[in-house]
Amino acid sequence: MRGVKKVIFGTLIFLALAIGLIYLFNFEYIFKGIQSTYLQGHLTAHIDDHEFFDNRKIEAGKPQPWPQHKEYNQFSLTKELQEKNEEAGTIAFLIIRNDSIWYENYAEEYGPHSLTNSFSVAKSLVAALLGKAIFDGHIESLDQPVADFFPKFDKRLQLRHLVSMSSGLNWKEDYYNPFSMTVRAYLDENIREMVLDLKVVEEPGKEFEYLSGNTQLLAMVLEKATGKNVSEYMSESFWKPMGMENYALWQLDSEESGMEKAFCCIASNARDFARFGKLYNHYGTWNGEQLLDSAYVAESIKPQFEEYPHYGFGIWLENYEGQEVFYFRGILGQYVIVLPQKDVIIVRLGQEGGKVPDDKEHPNDFYFYLEEVLNTLEAHDQENRTPQSAVPRH
Repeated sequence: MRGVKKVIFGTLIFLALAIGLIYLFNFEYIFKGIQSTYLQGHLTAHIDDHEFFDNRKIEAGKPQPWPQHKEYNQFSLTKELQEKNEEAGTIAFLIIRNDSIWYENYAEEYGPHSLTNSFSVAKSLVAALLGKAIFDGHIESLDQPVADFFPKFDKRLQLRHLVSMSSGLNWKEDYYNPFSMTVRAYLDENIREMVLDLKVVEEPGKEFEYLSGNTQLLAMVLEKATGKNVSEYMSESFWKPMGMENYALWQLDSEESGMEKAFCCIASNARDFARFGKLYNHYGTWNGEQLLDSAYVAESIKPQFEEYPHYGFGIWLENYEGQEVFYFRGILGQYVIVLPQKDVIIVRLGQEGGKVPDDKEHPNDFYFYLEEVLNTLEAHDQENRTPQSAVPRH
């Protein structure tokens, strides 16, 4: 009994010291992390965690529902793809062909209007906002210095460096260390203060380095340039004119600070995320209206560094078996994948996935979804192709 008491006493002392150190070094945000993850049965951030944070609404306007393809859901995915979706907790899977929904499926309690976390898909949407701000005349050009908006920053740092992930800022990207900048930005209550402490430590524009802080600083520039919070500007720039079917929620660092976590965390649905794939596939035109400069879109889906041909402006790039592919991605396998040559958009949302191997630039499941959807398309088209012998001759 005395031994048990010692263990309990020792544990209590350890916990008291740990809690004291957390408060001493201003790591109180860790408690919010515990509440929103471990106490909900998750080991890390999850697709429904917007419920545990303050949010700002991205207002929608008059809905423009996606048309259904004439062959809507009249076929099955490959067995391998069905099994993968079940194993990885895929909650939404969409294939859009020729601007019509060709296939869609939802799992568990989720449906077409369920709002789930975009994670870093939001970076691509913030990049679209930059293009819109230039198109609207709020920002001079991609070459405008960040110092025009925040004089403390090195005058060499330009907006193009933020959106192409080549800022040279001293942000350290780490999703699993609870004391890292990325985790702190996700959980703490004043992102602006954190970002304004950053410094340029490498020459901007020289080398690709993926940093969430780049997108956060870009959003702060957009606030200053437009005089609006980024949720409001997103609503008037895209959500309303593109006829989103639902409003979205953008997580805030806190109600008091009111800054959107721009590097992540827009809660929306597969159909509405897909619209950005369509917008870029049509070079900024939406149903006849030019929302983005076509030249900006063309530059966005072009590699910005010869030695790193995998990234444009907030958008991932790959050449897959002769197909030029661009896509948006989030950490748990949130994807909006566009195959322009086939006029196909693939959207996948789910609970697990998105892990990038150390020796690659793209996740294995990205390649898997691409391959299996292309197999599905090929099998379907071969099955429905009119045999040459059946074509009447004149």
